Amino acid sequence: MQFGIFSVGDVTTDPTTGRTPTEHERIKAMLAIARKAEEVGLDVFATGEHHNPPFVPSSPTTMLGYLAAKTERLILSTSTTLITTNDPVKIAEDFAMLQHIADGRVDLMMGRGNTGPVYPWFGQDIRQGIPLAIENYALLRKLWDEEVVDWQGRFRTPLQGFTSTPRPLDGVAPFVWHGSIRSPEIAEQAAYYGDGFFANHIFWPTGHFQKLIDLYRDRFAHYGHGTREQAYVGLGGQVFIGRNSQDAVREFRPYFDNAPVYGHGPSLEEFTSETPLTVGSPQEVIEKTLTFRESFGDYQRQLFLMDHAGLPLKTVLEQLDLLGEEVVPVLRKELEKDRPAGTAEAPTHAARVAAARSEQSERSEQSDKEQQEEVSA
Repeated sequence: MQFGIFSVGDVTTDPTTGRTPTEHERIKAMLAIARKAEEVGLDVFATGEHHNPPFVPSSPTTMLGYLAAKTERLILSTSTTLITTNDPVKIAEDFAMLQHIADGRVDLMMGRGNTGPVYPWFGQDIRQGIPLAIENYALLRKLWDEEVVDWQGRFRTPLQGFTSTPRPLDGVAPFVWHGSIRSPEIAEQAAYYGDGFFANHIFWPTGHFQKLIDLYRDRFAHYGHGTREQAYVGLGGQVFIGRNSQDAVREFRPYFDNAPVYGHGPSLEEFTSETPLTVGSPQEVIEKTLTFRESFGDYQRQLFLMDHAGLPLKTVLEQLDLLGEEVVPVLRKELEKDRPAGTAEAPTHAARVAAARSEQSERSEQSDKEQQEEVSA
């Protein structure tokens, strides 16, 4: 299992003080949060991609490149890379470059994006979101997998004899998660390529995401990538941790009640009963997170949203201390204890390079054997 945090990079007013951080402060806060994640023993930091206020992370690879120089172990990822409005050629080159800079500590999560006005800003039509996601990702894979690419599609100019540079580190492209809130087509796409499927398990009830993950697992096996249990599943979630439940609820309630994505709708109690949001003691966070396996099966990556709703940096760093010291160690132990043999391991660059070399060696041995049989005949 890999545990980490993801950020959407929102600039939100703190309802308890009335103060709104500047963009500069928010960007610096995200960098501090990522470095803190490594300090407390987490495995992954992921940033979103947004091109509209009130969000700041418009250039994820710039942020992750900086963090590559400031961290040693942390896997650097995105919680959305917009496969619909970014040029696949630029994605291929940017993330291969980032792979080299970070010595392989890189993966990314593809997403369509759900902010309508962003599409025309980049010359696209949101009504073509699914076809764009499918075509652009097919081209991205081709750019990473093939040295010289000839290609023609619906949404960009053709390529003739094109080589994306730099080539992926060690000949192995970054691992890709496909993130989705509601689209079975994206679960199908993830399964087709043998990639990971990340259910952004935040706002909607468990039953909704069970259907998407079951579809992905079934189709992963259908396409011959392994058993259902060998599929790569990631989950989102959000927590606010206090030393006890009462303190956690009291401190988080004004943020929940006024946050753009939460406030003025269901109560905090209603929301926590219907979604993964957990507001409580470390033990309560542990207990609710452990129920995810009951709903979705054994999975490979758990990311928590913690720096949102206007929470000040000091509070988020305190939350990370509690997460890293009191929550994640117990989750690691409990989730590994009964993990069935044959369940997929969390993807890392080193493991994927080893698997690629083993597969290449097997193909070479099989080719040699066939040649010897032909000579003997």
